[in-house]
Formats: sequence, structure tokens, C-alpha cells
Amino acid sequence: MRVFAGYVTVIGLMLIFFSTLFFATGEWKKVQSFQHELEHAVSTDTIDLNRTSLLLDQNGKVFSEVNRPYRLYVPDEQIPPFLKDILVASEDQHFYEHVGFDAGAILRAVVKNLVFTHIQQGGSTITQQLARNLYLGQEKTYNRKLTELFYAHEIEQSLSKDEILELYMNVIYFSNGVYGIETASQYYFQKSVTELNQAEMAFLASIPNNPGKYDPLEHFDQTKIRQERLLDILVSTGKLSSDDAEKWKKVPISLNVRKRTDLYPDYAFYVENELKELIARNEGFKVEMENASSQEEKNRIAEKLEERFQEVISSGVRIQTALDPILQQKNVHALNAQLQKELQGATVTIDNKTRSIVALSGGRNYKKYNFNHAFQAFRQPGSVIKPLLVYAPYIEKFKAGIYDKVNANQYCIGDYCPINYGGVQPGTVTLNQALAQSYNGSAVRLMEKVGIEGAFQSISPFSFERVISDDKTYASSIGGFTYGMSPLELTDAYTSFIDGSYQESHAIIHVKDSQGKVIYQWKKEPKKVWSSDTTSKLRKMLHEGATTGTGRAAYVSKPYVGIKTGTTNNYHDYWVIGLTDTLTTGVWVGHDIPRDMSAIERQRPSHKIWKEIME
Repeated sequence: MRVFAGYVTVIGLMLIFFSTLFFATGEWKKVQSFQHELEHAVSTDTIDLNRTSLLLDQNGKVFSEVNRPYRLYVPDEQIPPFLKDILVASEDQHFYEHVGFDAGAILRAVVKNLVFTHIQQGGSTITQQLARNLYLGQEKTYNRKLTELFYAHEIEQSLSKDEILELYMNVIYFSNGVYGIETASQYYFQKSVTELNQAEMAFLASIPNNPGKYDPLEHFDQTKIRQERLLDILVSTGKLSSDDAEKWKKVPISLNVRKRTDLYPDYAFYVENELKELIARNEGFKVEMENASSQEEKNRIAEKLEERFQEVISSGVRIQTALDPILQQKNVHALNAQLQKELQGATVTIDNKTRSIVALSGGRNYKKYNFNHAFQAFRQPGSVIKPLLVYAPYIEKFKAGIYDKVNANQYCIGDYCPINYGGVQPGTVTLNQALAQSYNGSAVRLMEKVGIEGAFQSISPFSFERVISDDKTYASSIGGFTYGMSPLELTDAYTSFIDGSYQESHAIIHVKDSQGKVIYQWKKEPKKVWSSDTTSKLRKMLHEGATTGTGRAAYVSKPYVGIKTGTTNNYHDYWVIGLTDTLTTGVWVGHDIPRDMSAIERQRPSHKIWKEIME
């Protein structure tokens, strides 16, 4: 009788609902298409849960979580049967019998709600709760409740009971910004759901019924009382013996709340940006952007790329990176220890063997999502451009030896007359000395012999995003560019002196979806930039710079070390870039708004930072 009355009530409410739609102007067509729209709305193809994406270091350890809400998805086969039993017993005892809604429960709810002026009780099944969480929101109105019934019934037609329960246990709210049973297990106990004992499972199962009232952090005692009540319910349904229930009630519940993992913000922010670039290259956005005929079209493509990026992030990907936590800590510590007051800086460290970015610091006391100087600051390169734009191309073209001579005195081409540091006139020196002491006169002379076009052709393989045609002047031989380069770009280019080849360096190794399938990874496309002879000579010259030249204050004892320094006009930027047998590191020091730093030149902050990282 109870079930029959419930069905009569539901049918009556549905008739009222459709009658209202029928007599409302223009609503009849909506009624006709309602079923079609409903089938589309609850299609399994449209189910899209926001999940937390994870960034992993080179050891496979999570160092950052991306995307809110915090949700770690767990498949049905990993959910313990006990946990399913207790949630079904507490939330919907007729779950395996009904078609999406429990008519008897709805009747009881309707009777109770008639006593009040607003909805007090909903009689919702697990399927209805799933419909509410996936599609409808938490609004409490009779119209919404009726819609919920239709959605729940359609879900039952589209999914099996096991699939419904799996989704439900991954979407329900467990208080404190935590969604899903695996997430709750990790958050409250720092264990996977498969590692929980029955007492802990029952404790977690107590929360979703009223996440505010049963918040374990604010109302632990209330949650414990409900846990014991749920164990008693399992006894009454025959799923648990009385002795076992009493045993689990006595097991102490010790919360071990985990804080959100958000380490190494400099590196994590760069990884997110690199992921967007990886998506752009893999899915054609980059080509579209390059072929766009107007700024409006570029903006439209950029919006589409951002939408796609957010879609990937919210799908719960695992981003494997090359991050070396120890080197990252060294980079950050070195930068913060040497930068005073308003000074800013950046560092980048690349592994010579893999050409992967293993560490990166974006600024003094860097906060996540702030301006990251390592890859977003474009500054004049000063003399660190000389090995790339002048000396290597010259040696490559003329097969010159490092002890060949060049005039290093001041040299003018037209009205362009750069002076050497300190105004010195060293006369004729070897190429080795000229680079080690960073004489400007020799750099201009050598570029003149190579030719501007030839010099710029030599650096075309590198990822210098903002090098433009206006930069093709003799001023570029000593670092005069319109926009300049980022610390990452210059450090990346110096990896060509490892073995003469260049392969754009990246932080991301691969990206896997929630099923463990690799969906993105960089294509490794090494290019031969310098001959082995040129590479060998440049390495010797850079070593000279580290031992007797401008880089000697940064020298470290390694099987190999090569360094080049740079100082831009008016002391606006200090650079140290170099490599050892295992790593290539670049350091930039300056101000956000360029200013004279001559007062701290003798302190050699960039040298000290480089040395601390590489020691």
C-alpha cells in the first residue's frame, strides 16, 4: 500500500508539472522535445567531473595540485564492498530495487513538507543525488525536485547500478572542499580508500548526509555518533554482525589531515604555461595563431586554447616533470639569499643529458602566479650573447683557432662606436682572451666579418621568441636588442655548447590522462647547430672565462666548467650563464623597472647565485 500510494503521488505531481507547461505560452514545444533533450543531457558522453590534476617531480612524487575542487577519482573495482554497503544502507536502502526514485520515500517527504512552508525533506535516492550533483545543483524547489526525478530515471536507463554508485561515490561532498571518497580518504587520513579499516570507512560515510553538521574537523563527536549509528544500520540490514559492529565502534579514529600539496610555485607555474604551449602545438592552435589574419582572430584562437587548457586541467591529468627537488631548493635559496631590497632575479637549471629543465626560480620570494622572471622577463642579454651570435659563428665560418689574433680596441662602424668596459684598449689579443675578458671591440669586428645575416642565421634554431628584424644591427654583437631574451631562452641556447646540438628544453616529460594513457609529450627534435670542432673550441674559451676571465668569481671545481657573464648598458642587468659536465645554469639579476646597479657591481650577486647552485 505504501509503495502504491507513493507511485500515485509521483504520477499526480508529474501530471501537474506537465499541465503547467502545457498551458504556459510557448511551452508545449519544450514538452515535446523534453525527452530528447533529457536523453542527451544525461548521456554518459556528457558526464564531465572536475578532477584535480597532479604535477609530479622526477621521482614520481606529487609536488603540486592543480584545479579546484579537490577530487581524486577512484574506479568501482577499487572501492571496498563494505564502503558501498554502508553508504547504500545510510543513503538509499532500496538502491538496487528502484528505477531512480523511491516512491514510498517521496510520499513520506511530501507529507512531512506539507507541515512546513518550505521543503524540509527530499526523499532523494542515490541516483537523484547523483543527478543533482552532476546536472541540477542544490536548489530546493518543487519544480527542481520534479526535474530531478526525470533525470534520475534517465540515468537508471543509461547506466548500470555499479556505474551509478561509482559516479556517486566520486561526486559527493565530504566537507572542507573535498569531493569523492578517495579524496576524503586522502584528505582526512592520508591513506588510499583501499587502506582504510571498517571503522574509518564508516566514519567517512557519515559525512555526506550533512557535510556541515558532520564536518570531522569542526564536529568530530557528532560524526562519531553518526558513524556508530551507521554501523547499527548495517547490523539491522544483515550486512554486519553485532559483534563486529561493537568492535569497529571501539576502534579509535585518528585524523591525519593533509594540507594541499603546493610546493615549488616558480616551477609549478611554469609547468602550467608549458602545458598550454604543449596543447597548442599538438592540437593545431599554434599554427592557427601564426596564420591568423587579424588581432581579433588571434584573440579568438587564444580564448579557444584557454578553454581547451582548462578542460585538460579539470580532467585530472598527471603531469610528469623533470623537477629535481634538491636543485630547485638550491636555486630558490641562492636567489633569495643574494637579492636584497627591491632587487629581482631569476635562475634556470637544465640537465645536460636529457635537456630537461630540472629547476627554475622566478623571482625573490616568489608567490605562485606572480610574474615569473625566469620565462616572462625579456631583457637585454649583454655580453652573454657573444658566444652564440659572434664567436661560434666566426669560428664555424672561418675555422679559426682559439689562439688566432683579433684587435680588441674600440671600433666604430659608421656612428656606432661601443667602448670596452672601463675604456681599456687591450690591442691585439687571442680569440680566447677576447671572449674571456668580454671585449666589445673584438665582438664588433668579428661580427662584421661574419656578416649580420650570417650571424643571425646561426641563432635561428634557438627559441628566441622576441628577436625581430630590427635587431639585425652591429649593436646586437654586444647585446643590443629591441626586446631581448628571457633567462630560460638564453640558458636553453647555451645547451648547444654541450655537444653542438640543440633541442628545446622542457619541464614536462609526458602528460597522462586519468586512465594512465600518455596524451601529450614533446617531440624530441635535436638539431646540429655547431660542428664538433667549433663546439670543442667554444668550450675551451668558456672554460677560460671561468678560470681567468669575467666569470672567475663564479668558478666551481668540476670536471668541466665554462662561464660567460654579461652586463648591460648603465648596469641595468647582470648575467651569468654557463655549464659544467652535468648541468647548464643561467642567472639574471636586475629590477622590474631597469635602473643603475653599479653600486652593487663588486658584490657580484649573479656570480654568487650561480656558484651556490652549481657547487
